[in-house]
Amino acid sequence: MDLKIFFSPIEEEHFAHIRQANSFYKNIKVYTDKMPDYRNADIAIIGVNEEAGTELNKGTAKGSIQIRKKLFNLKKGHGAYKIVDMGTLRNGVDRSETLGRIKEVCQNLIENNVLPLLIGGSHDLDYGQYMAYEDLDKLISLLNVDAFLDMEDGATVSANEQHIHKILLHEPNYLFNYSHLGYQSYLIDPNAIAILEKLYFEAYRIGHLRSNIKEMEPIIRNADMLSFDVTAIKSSDAPGNASAQPFGLTGEEACQICWYAGINEKLSSAGFYEYNPELDDPTYKTAAVVATMIWYFIEGFYNRKNENNFKNNDYLRFVVSMPSEPEVLHFYKSKISEKWWMEVPYPQGKEKYSRNCIIPCSYTDYQIATKGELPERYITTHAKLI
Repeated sequence: MDLKIFFSPIEEEHFAHIRQANSFYKNIKVYTDKMPDYRNADIAIIGVNEEAGTELNKGTAKGSIQIRKKLFNLKKGHGAYKIVDMGTLRNGVDRSETLGRIKEVCQNLIENNVLPLLIGGSHDLDYGQYMAYEDLDKLISLLNVDAFLDMEDGATVSANEQHIHKILLHEPNYLFNYSHLGYQSYLIDPNAIAILEKLYFEAYRIGHLRSNIKEMEPIIRNADMLSFDVTAIKSSDAPGNASAQPFGLTGEEACQICWYAGINEKLSSAGFYEYNPELDDPTYKTAAVVATMIWYFIEGFYNRKNENNFKNNDYLRFVVSMPSEPEVLHFYKSKISEKWWMEVPYPQGKEKYSRNCIIPCSYTDYQIATKGELPERYITTHAKLI
């Protein structure tokens, strides 16, 4: 399928001043007059300018170009870049059609082993990103970073406040796990957290994340899809958002999360939403922060180790005897990256869950098991497999 029909080119004049051979811009292929061949790319950048899903944060439609201006001026990182910028996705006649276009484009890219990287627009557009997995015949794990839970319901609520609710209720259901990072307790309904817990999903408030950011790595490593709302970053670092909060992630912490996400070889799509240049400071600080996050994500991508064969000699296997069922727990540690995984047997007849049998974990999970206790990560995963 020719995806060119869905896109508008970027005006080259925005970047004509960038002449350094080692700049990000000079090392990727950008749709200015001719659509680059995306089929042989690793990553495809997609600008989205749909903002019909937000009432409070009007201005997100102009976000992608400002992010590009900051990103393209950065220096090229490691690796042989095979990155294309496909331009700006044309909006449909309504928001629903735009979501359909996002789904079709992202699905096509993922099927061609190209990672779609969406920038701009309101956060509800991740529903289209999620629907891209609907026909891929696999269960997925979604990672969402946001100060809010966006699980509201009702006709009077804007789409970017209820998109997670829609994802959780979407049929057919192919969501194996949902993880939420960085919510702020005073901004959310406690009942929503209770709902996530009943579904054996994970939600971590900003304080817990900040004090245990290394423990967040296995959660991020388990994701197939990343959805990042700029609202998660504190207003002093990212003022370009109508819901910007005085507390939240620092720019450095946001970059750390993006690095972890990029290096995750399982992750196959990413979206960065809710940046509003009309509310940014005169230097476009927020755009610079988001651009740096994307740079770290891409840097992580080109440092992937393809750690998915647990039978080779690159792994140490640890068997821990337990005082009750299960009799033993199996752990794997990579000799290369020193990352940990844990095996969770799936019930008979549940073969479609087999890809989730060995899940990312931390050294802390192993330590808990050596004390005769089941790690929480094991309990929740096993409950979802039943």
